[in-house]
Parts: sequence; C-alpha cells; structure tokens
Amino acid sequence: MTEEEFKAGQILLFDKPLEWTSFQLVNKVRWLIRKNFRIKKIKVGHAGTLDPLATGLLILCTGKSTKLIESLQGQEKEYTGSFTLGATTPSYDMETEVDETFPIDHLTTERIHEATKAFLGDIQQRPPVFSALKKDGKRLYEYARSGEEVEIPTRSVNISEFEITKIDRQKVHFRVVCSKGTYIRSLAHDFGRELNSGAYLSSLRRTRIGDYSLANALTVDSFVNEYLSGKEGT
Repeated sequence: MTEEEFKAGQILLFDKPLEWTSFQLVNKVRWLIRKNFRIKKIKVGHAGTLDPLATGLLILCTGKSTKLIESLQGQEKEYTGSFTLGATTPSYDMETEVDETFPIDHLTTERIHEATKAFLGDIQQRPPVFSALKKDGKRLYEYARSGEEVEIPTRSVNISEFEITKIDRQKVHFRVVCSKGTYIRSLAHDFGRELNSGAYLSSLRRTRIGDYSLANALTVDSFVNEYLSGKEGT
C-alpha cells in the first residue's frame, strides 16, 4: 500500500493483543506507517475502545477515513467471553482483586440460562467506576483509585442477543450482541446480582462491529507484511 492510499483513507481491522490499550495499538500503527514512508505525520484513530484485558476486533482508520470513526462507533457489537461466578471485584473484571465472595450452591444450569432473559432488549445500565468516562472533567477511574465515592447515572443500552455457551463450574461462557455504550463488565456484575450471587468478567473478546468481523482482522506482524514493506521501520 502507498503513502497516498493511507492518507486518502483506509479502514483497517486489527486483533488487539491482550494487555495492550487501544491507544497503544493506534500509536504502534501510526509509528509503523510514519517510519515506513519516512513521513512526519499521518492521522490514525480507532473506532471504539477495548479495555487492556480484552482482545479482539479494533477498527483503525487512517487519513481521511478518520471522519468515519463516529459512525463506526455507533454500530452493533458482538462479544464472547466468560464470567466467574461467586465473587465480585471493584472494577467488575480482573484488573482489581476480589472484594467479596458469594455462595453459588443454589445455582443450576437452568437458572443460569434463565437469568439472561432479564437483560434482553432496552435496559438501564450503570457504567463501572473503573472506566474512562468523565464526570465533572475527571475520569471515573481517577475517583476510584483515589478512594472518592462518585454517583454514576445509569444509561439506556440495548442487548439484542445474550446466550450462555458453556458452563464450567464457576466459569460461565457467553456470547452477547449489544448496542454502542454497553459495558460487558457491568453486565457481568449485574448478571451475578440477578443470580443472587456475584460475578465478574474474566475474559472478553470482541468478534464483530457492524459488518466487520474479527475473522478478517490483522495482527501487527501481518499488517507489516501485507501493507508495508515487510520490515518494521524500513
């Protein structure tokens, strides 16, 4: 691919690695393009953040295609992953340590499957306090890490599909199709409460955004080999 094509605008699908932030991937791809073509500046942005502990589809836009980011962010998303039952964490995932444990002896396979129905359609969801959303000009996770309590309003999201794909003792595997703004970490937390127990998100993979599929996504290495000259920084 040429420098002109990147500047004219490309939509690139990436499989974000575990523990990378979305911005780290954007910065890496921008750096690779700049180094490859020996240019000072190229616009690169992403269409929808993935948490560091999540993997999967991240759409990157270059050049004039960065104007499409807002419309891409608004598209339906699909995720797969797992909840761990019987415990909660402050971040609703594995970023923080377990703070409470709950009994799970009362849970049956039927009850776990049945609980998904409470979350289908338009629902009110409260975002996690460990998130990058802003309140009064400050990130929510900044309040959380400093121990400050903050009131987080609920917001309306839509879950069109929610299925349990496997139950392995305390670990429940799922697939979810949802609207923009849905926090799967919050879904995990609320799912545990629906079961009169607790739950936190133990793995997450984004598999689809609109018509864009993870099956067509690049790794950083395959991007270098297929779109650049085949060597980083040359």
